[in-house]
Amino acid sequence: MDTSIIFTLFENLPRQGPGSAACTRKMFTNVPGLPEHPAILDVGCGSGMQTIDLARLSPKARITPVDIHAPYLADIRTRAEAAGVAEHISPVQASMDGLPFKAGSFDLLWAEGSIFVIGVERGLCAWKKIIRPGGFFAFTEAVWFTDTPSPDVATFWQENYPDIKDVAGIRTIAETAGYSWITSFPLPASAWWDDYYTPIIARLPALEKKYRNHAEAQEILAGMKREIRIFREYPDEYGYQFILLKNGT
Repeated sequence: MDTSIIFTLFENLPRQGPGSAACTRKMFTNVPGLPEHPAILDVGCGSGMQTIDLARLSPKARITPVDIHAPYLADIRTRAEAAGVAEHISPVQASMDGLPFKAGSFDLLWAEGSIFVIGVERGLCAWKKIIRPGGFFAFTEAVWFTDTPSPDVATFWQENYPDIKDVAGIRTIAETAGYSWITSFPLPASAWWDDYYTPIIARLPALEKKYRNHAEAQEILAGMKREIRIFREYPDEYGYQFILLKNGT
């Protein structure tokens, strides 16, 4: 697959996945006992809406947003300057498959809409070492809200992310990996629409025209339209869960 097409689809959007400032704020207020000057790692940060929110919520933090796509990091720098928080944010271009940080480097690891790229079990295990003992891991992940999804929904997820689990399944994985479960909550449907699907819908006609002779791009865009349709029709059957863990018991 030509990943450049996917990056083009999501560049310059408010977010690259479901989420909202209100959800970021709600979860951050649940994190207990951070130091006065916490080190925060934002993995798969995209264009960094939540990065800026974290800088505002923790004005003495040192925040390291990480993404593989350089234009997203450029967006973060621009946003951070505009928000007056640039001195607290140091973007790093790196793959989440090989994060270049020493063990115990961070008090809080944040991953909104990104852990699915390598899988929740792999991410929880691989990234655990860079969180200090007793530190925290906050992330969002797609989950089932029903045990009996509609056939259209079940087929979509089987084709695109067959490892999707319910919240209990993720909790089992987390505790097996050596984390303590602190809290979780589902993202509201508005967190899918306001800063994510709605801007994508506005962009699709121009992209369909631009790539009208590019079969792979047309397939990607058709897949995006299908994803949006399915969520519009079945928002109660699945969604994103925001989860907060502690590194250790």
